[in-house]
Amino acid sequence: MHSILLARNLDLYREAHIRQWGILNGAGNERWHTSNINNILRNEKYTGDALLQKTYTVDFLTKKRVKNNGIVPQYYVENSHEAIIPKEIFMQVQEELIRRRIVHTSPSGKKRTFSSNHCFSQIVICGKCGEVFRRVHWNNRGKKSIVWRCASRLENTGLFCDARTVPESQIEQVIVTAINQALCEKNNFLTTLRDNIAAVISRESDKAMVDIDKQLEELQTELLKLATSNADYEKVGDEIHHLRDQKQKLLLDNANRDELKKRMADMSTFLKKQSTALTKYDEQLVRRLIDKVTVFEDKFTVEFKSGLTVDVNG
Repeated sequence: MHSILLARNLDLYREAHIRQWGILNGAGNERWHTSNINNILRNEKYTGDALLQKTYTVDFLTKKRVKNNGIVPQYYVENSHEAIIPKEIFMQVQEELIRRRIVHTSPSGKKRTFSSNHCFSQIVICGKCGEVFRRVHWNNRGKKSIVWRCASRLENTGLFCDARTVPESQIEQVIVTAINQALCEKNNFLTTLRDNIAAVISRESDKAMVDIDKQLEELQTELLKLATSNADYEKVGDEIHHLRDQKQKLLLDNANRDELKKRMADMSTFLKKQSTALTKYDEQLVRRLIDKVTVFEDKFTVEFKSGLTVDVNG
């Protein structure tokens, strides 16, 4: 969970914060870059594994090494050293990084990436054309306001859209109404969440993972023997690659399933503990509970991260 929070809050690791903490990067410098954090989040060595031949030597006289982009084989060795984080958490971070790369794909094919500028960024969707809404500072006849408008009305997306412009205050009120509606119907919502969690748990199976781990262990032992004796180990390496791809897919599936269970459990906890209706907008609740708000001509559809949806007229 801590690693996912790390992936979701990279802004906490900006240069000023890290300098204040007195933490040096891998090169021993005070100044940290986004690439430093990205490398940490993607480094399989923290899980006890090692990817061999990430780089290779192109000049043995100067000992110059370059990144291996498939020129020479790479081999992934599991449990080569002691881990400092569980593989499950590492895979949850990878799943979050993948999710951030493409948050929304528009009907035009344009891919929208994650933005932390505002809690509504990338989650307010046009019900007419499927594009995202963007935040706009509006100055209408000297009256300043903040509104959200469909991206198709602000840039050339190849789509014509006349979706309405929505004041930010209205979206805030819609979310308050949706949460309060969920609280009013909490018994029905809790029953649905309980059934959904049970359905997710019923799909879990560790047998496939155990089988793959056993095969990988045997093949990696064989690979080390062949490499030591200078024998041809390409076929064994290919089998390891194939099994590792299968395992990575299973780990990602498990991470997605675990994240969904946590979201549903979090929603259940909120419904049980919140005894009164909300009286004002709370940005932290939006980040915690809300996945998407779709804007239609006569209503809004609010989708919670737990998968539950609520329609709000307006």
